[in-house]
Amino acid sequence: MEIIFEHIFKLFENYKSLIFLLSVISLVIFIFSLLSIKWLVSLIPSDYFIEKKPSKFKSKYPLIWLISMIVKNLIGYVLIVGGILMLVLPGQGLFTIFIGLMMSNYPGKYFIERKFIAIPNVLRTINWLRKKSNQNPLRIS
Repeated sequence: MEIIFEHIFKLFENYKSLIFLLSVISLVIFIFSLLSIKWLVSLIPSDYFIEKKPSKFKSKYPLIWLISMIVKNLIGYVLIVGGILMLVLPGQGLFTIFIGLMMSNYPGKYFIERKFIAIPNVLRTINWLRKKSNQNPLRIS
């Protein structure tokens, strides 16, 4: 048993800087998720899961639309990766993944979102966060 603890101690000693870096990243993602999830959930239109409306902004300002899509997708993918990390680290992993999925563009996006939001606990929690932000609850078809 002593040998096992000795090996574990050496392992921690050898990877001290990596463990510290991962701890700092985990803390930053945790704080970011706590501060941003309520705000991001409040930005979802209450009828988002009922109908998809075409964007007028895309046809009027194509270059600005393209830049905003790139930035939005980058933020979304960072949230997805952070949410996956939060499944094993401290944080609100499932909700962070959900927000990242909603922000990103990919094939089958709306099908996945509708399946995810149809989970009763997820919908209840998201609507609870929306209520705290004085927003109407999400409606699903």
